[in-house]
Amino acid sequence: MYLAFETALKAGVKVIQLREKDLPARELLDMAKWMRDLTREYRAHLVVNDRVDIAIAVEADGVHLGRQGIPVSAVRKITGEKLCVGVSTHSFTEAIDAEKDGADFITLGPVYKTPSKLRFGDPVGREVLREAKSRISIPVLAIGGIKQGNVKEVADTGADGIALISAILTSENIKETTEDFLRLLK
Repeated sequence: MYLAFETALKAGVKVIQLREKDLPARELLDMAKWMRDLTREYRAHLVVNDRVDIAIAVEADGVHLGRQGIPVSAVRKITGEKLCVGVSTHSFTEAIDAEKDGADFITLGPVYKTPSKLRFGDPVGREVLREAKSRISIPVLAIGGIKQGNVKEVADTGADGIALISAILTSENIKETTEDFLRLLK
């Protein structure tokens, strides 16, 4: 897995999110330290999932909050403007609420059906993504079921970017796949 992160960064990825929900705190901290060093080397940003304490400890660039996690306003009390704060959203209403709460960016999805997002219900689709982009002033990143074959139609919604895991990490050639995604997004 470590090699996969470095390969994606070498190919041009500019943001990596540490999303290891089941690791004990000390192991997560060690992994975050390693990822912080790596992202600095490649002049990329590191965002830590949910764990504000870990993000602060490793001087991450941001934290990404789940909908059951600590609210943005609480993160701001702890960190001020030190961290960029993102929020996972799964509907247009949640997207609006995240912006009102002070999020710096949101992920919105799943756009398409994907096994990792089944618990969030039916995909939101491209129209909800398009509507969010037209009514929200913060960056909106599309997530969920995005593959090379549908990335252009996601980009056509006006989304500010995409968030991927499996499309890159399960690829036989991570560097080539990453470069293809980056090329398709331009």
